[in-house]
Amino acid sequence: MVGWIILVVVIVVALWFVGTYNMFITLRNRVKNAWAQIDVQLKRRYDLIPNLVETVKGYAAHEKEVFEKVTELRTRAMSASGPKEVGEANNMLTGALKTLFAVAEAYPELKANENFLKLQEELTNTENKIAFSRQFYNDIVMRYNMAQEKIPAALVAKVMGLTPSEYYPVPEEERGNVKVSF
Repeated sequence: MVGWIILVVVIVVALWFVGTYNMFITLRNRVKNAWAQIDVQLKRRYDLIPNLVETVKGYAAHEKEVFEKVTELRTRAMSASGPKEVGEANNMLTGALKTLFAVAEAYPELKANENFLKLQEELTNTENKIAFSRQFYNDIVMRYNMAQEKIPAALVAKVMGLTPSEYYPVPEEERGNVKVSF
């Protein structure tokens, strides 16, 4: 009788270990997939930026410094790796794009240009998709990291050699309170 109890306990522990191991594999792959989705949206953003810069350049040729800054930050963002570095580089690029749009505001004929309006709309849509992808990624990372910290699953995580994943950082300017004035 004791032998059967030991056998049942061993089987239950083995099944729990396999289930927990598979949960970590699933979560790890979801983190990778979520990061790949951010990468897809960032690639789309990087592809739109040269077209946007060229369109604005045609109207505001003397704003050379702004164009160079956007191009430089785009290159830096494309070569970044890891959530923290990619996030920081893209946050700087977002700031440069705001400057580019501010330059565009000074040129009424540019603001009315159909190509510019389409590019601006595409970039806005892409920014929204990046924000959603970033949120989804951070949600999955939170689940993955929490699963590694909870007992008894933490034992399996330690055996697997898992380490917590990095969150995609929130831009500093998005952390403060929004000022609304009428």
